[in-house]
Amino acid sequence: MTNSPDKALQTMINNLPEKTGKSLDQWLGVTKSSGLEKHGQIVKMLKADHGVTHGFANLIAAKTLESGEEIDLVAAQYAGPKANLRPLHDDIVKFAKTLGSDVEIAPKKTSVSLRRKKQFALITPATKSRIDLGLALKGEDAAGRLETYNAMCSHRVRLENADEFDEVVKDWIKLAYSRSG
Repeated sequence: MTNSPDKALQTMINNLPEKTGKSLDQWLGVTKSSGLEKHGQIVKMLKADHGVTHGFANLIAAKTLESGEEIDLVAAQYAGPKANLRPLHDDIVKFAKTLGSDVEIAPKKTSVSLRRKKQFALITPATKSRIDLGLALKGEDAAGRLETYNAMCSHRVRLENADEFDEVVKDWIKLAYSRSG
């Protein structure tokens, strides 16, 4: 599974001409000439005006906005007043990696997705003193620390320190992981 996200990305890029009728370079010409500067705007335009499926539109938008610089998204999330939350984030990621060799860590601009075949958890530094740990536990009752959340993650646990990342929370992560395969 070495470099599987990179291989998957390259496969999508290779499939662009067959699936969309244009190469990545041709799509970059379309998106850059549109003048749109936000990821969501570019995705919407590609889907509405060109019939591109969401996955390919997302890829094209991301490539359009790449600056050519490698950005450490996780470091950016925990810069400044949220720096004290980074060890807790690292503990969650370290634990998730023990669940199986198929765990994929996918940093985004404001969160980190933990995926298997699909997302099972989402780590979001929500405030300067709290991480929201989203969990895909559809069908589970919300009770106590396990709250209802949003469409991407049915539940969340608010974590303010390492002591709150206890066996109960780890069991919820294990359950979410087991359902994502």
